[in-house]
Amino acid sequence: MSHDTIGLRLADELGIRPQQVAATVALLDEGATVPFIARYRKEITGALDDTQLRTLEERLRYLREMEDRRAAILKSIEEQGKLTPQLQSELLAADSKTRLEDLYLPYKPKRRTKGQIAIEAGLEPLADALFNNPDLDPDTEAAKFLNAEQGVADAKAALDGAKYILMERFAEDANLLAKLRHFMQQEATLSVRVVPGQEGAGAKFADYFQHDEALKGVPSHRALAILRGRNEGILSFSLVTGDPDDKLASSPCEAMIAGHFGIEAKGRPGDRWLAEVVKWTWRIKLLTHLETELVGNLRERAEADAIKVFADNLKDLLLAAPAGRKATMGLDPGLRTGVKVAVVDNTGKVVDHATIYPTPPQNRLAESAAVLSALIAKHNVELISIGNGTGSRETDKFVGDMIKAQPALKHVQKVMVNEAGASVYSASELAAKEFPDLDVTIRGAVSIARRLQDPLAELVKIEPKSIGVGQYQHDVNQSQLARTLDAVVEDCVNSVGVDLNTASVPLLTRVSGLNPTLASNIVAFRDANGAFQSRKDLLKVPRLGDKTFEQAAGFLRIMNGKNPLDASAVPPEPYAVVEKIAHQLSRDVAS
Repeated sequence: MSHDTIGLRLADELGIRPQQVAATVALLDEGATVPFIARYRKEITGALDDTQLRTLEERLRYLREMEDRRAAILKSIEEQGKLTPQLQSELLAADSKTRLEDLYLPYKPKRRTKGQIAIEAGLEPLADALFNNPDLDPDTEAAKFLNAEQGVADAKAALDGAKYILMERFAEDANLLAKLRHFMQQEATLSVRVVPGQEGAGAKFADYFQHDEALKGVPSHRALAILRGRNEGILSFSLVTGDPDDKLASSPCEAMIAGHFGIEAKGRPGDRWLAEVVKWTWRIKLLTHLETELVGNLRERAEADAIKVFADNLKDLLLAAPAGRKATMGLDPGLRTGVKVAVVDNTGKVVDHATIYPTPPQNRLAESAAVLSALIAKHNVELISIGNGTGSRETDKFVGDMIKAQPALKHVQKVMVNEAGASVYSASELAAKEFPDLDVTIRGAVSIARRLQDPLAELVKIEPKSIGVGQYQHDVNQSQLARTLDAVVEDCVNSVGVDLNTASVPLLTRVSGLNPTLASNIVAFRDANGAFQSRKDLLKVPRLGDKTFEQAAGFLRIMNGKNPLDASAVPPEPYAVVEKIAHQLSRDVAS
């Protein structure tokens, strides 16, 4: 598949013009990021949005990987001297990795099989004879191929060898595999049973102890639950195409195999033997192969659905409305160990901290209220952010009662926030560098306070997978999950923009075109030289070149800088155009 063919396929799949695909691929190959393309290259891509661009990027990766695999397969078969024009044509026409692997199966280097051993023992002519002419008597023909030196001591050994040869031949037929795969996808039942003796240990999986459901209709949450039950040794499952409880019943797939190779039951001497070959081909060779593949596909679909839910939830969390620059108190609830308290000023700087014990078993309510009241008065606290972990309801009630009981606190608002990931952040290397003198537990309270002030700026410090945005998070493909969630964070950060003079290294790292090294260099330059006065000053940062500047500048804001446009989403490239338009309209750029 050429570059042009890949482009046409992507255009067809996404319902966009080939020119849009070609332009986008060129930008991606040049190193442009999705946020940059989505916002600042609309005229080139035909206004593709970030969702379309992410899908295009993912499919482009898949199709290019498929082309690399196609080239490797063609080379392997050619080196074996077995690449016929017809096979080459089929390989070039294959439109999926699965089809490529099906075609490659007969030529794929493998360990020495029973079929290969039988061929080496000279039994391939026997297999061909019995397959091509069922009128032959198997026992009579087998007697002609006895060879004690090759391990063929009797007719049964000869017929077994011939059977293995045909089984492998049947099982490696790409067109048959495609037929059976499609049939199983549409008609197979996922039959789940409890492993005997695991009823007590696996009570949470009781709904699946005897569960049968059409494979094509299994929803993602149920698939992941069943797969987890299997991994924990509680459940077992199989794919069946008949009665789930009659494991010995003939499968319709056996009839499909027989029909594919023209094997019929006409009462001829070889018909029964060939029927046995078909049955063994299905039950020994193909059923396990297809079951593994189709269950793998089910897992992939379930994981994709789950990851999409994670991504949507993470986006909602990151883009939650910030409370803004207000002095905030963060409470990390606890019972036995007490509630950790941290106060941050309107810039997020930690100004005080304490530990109180208003919850069971201590119930030191008056003492705790006195501590909080004093801190609120001392630092003009306007917001109290309460983590939603263990003891949160008790803590929330305590704070509510305290505010009601003290008229001086009527201006204070309490808000329950999602504290997922706060403990991960508090024990991280980043938190240790930021707060080397604070206890780990207090760092968690700081995070809870800051995530109310600015959820996005605080949550980017935490690995997306640790924020807790869905079920079965540890059951899905971890690299795919990480890639998807990282993309969500990147899109969110760049859709909002970043204040260049206040942003942390983790936040800057998520800006289009930047990486941890460049983000650290920006902060170090800012610390050494003071606040940036213009976007152009970024070019003075070590290792930040013109290409990176082009990618990043439009997403970085400078408030009250030399040029009002530096505080906007307008990138530096069209500044002259904007200024010219403003002049023609007799308007000031800042307005």
